[in-house]
Amino acid sequence: MNWGVLQRSGGNNQKTGGNSGRDENVWRNLIEWLEDQKIRLYKIEDRAELRSKSSMQWPKAFAKYIQDLQCPLDGSDRLAVCDWLLGHAVRLEYGEKVQVYKSLPVGGQSSPGVVADDPFAGIDVSSPDVKAGLVSLCALLNIPRHVDPVVTLEAISLLIKERLSEEAQAGVLEEGVAINLSDYELGFDSKDQILNDAGRILRLLHINELRDLQTKINEAIVAVQSITADPKTDQRLGKVGR
Repeated sequence: MNWGVLQRSGGNNQKTGGNSGRDENVWRNLIEWLEDQKIRLYKIEDRAELRSKSSMQWPKAFAKYIQDLQCPLDGSDRLAVCDWLLGHAVRLEYGEKVQVYKSLPVGGQSSPGVVADDPFAGIDVSSPDVKAGLVSLCALLNIPRHVDPVVTLEAISLLIKERLSEEAQAGVLEEGVAINLSDYELGFDSKDQILNDAGRILRLLHINELRDLQTKINEAIVAVQSITADPKTDQRLGKVGR
């Protein structure tokens, strides 16, 4: 969670400019996800106002929501409200699975010889809560939903693994080599520096494509030569050649 987003947002007011629209959307997606997945104060049909994240009535619905939760905060300090909501969600989660958490080894380490179960094995994809959670996750990750919930779960899992995992985040993108366009001849002058630079870029791209084509041609020639340089005689024909 980007705590800076919550601190910048401040209360129910949105700042103009910058990333204020995105920050507000992140905040509202978080509230929707917490309600759908962990808190579940309302029935599914009663969560419509919280899910209408683009509605002008959302701040009013959120104010009523934290009041119904008996949150001691008034909602003006989003960082404090977020901390309270997360703590409340953790308490509810623990209360539902007390025996499960009590049986876990200290430090969260798995017992020797115990193979981890399939993470999707215990998920009932037909459950309304699961479907509601998938809707929230897809909105949060900005990916389309599939008609098959299992396919949607697999897509979310792949996205998290390839884009959001620690290994993916640690990857460093390779940077290209900086070039000076003025060092390359264009062959004509359009009297416009921007058009001239665009022409140089297109010419360089074309040259690069020609190099790739030449490389493939050379590979094809080598492959043909490797065959013709070592002909095989079929003794069953009884003669050499045709």
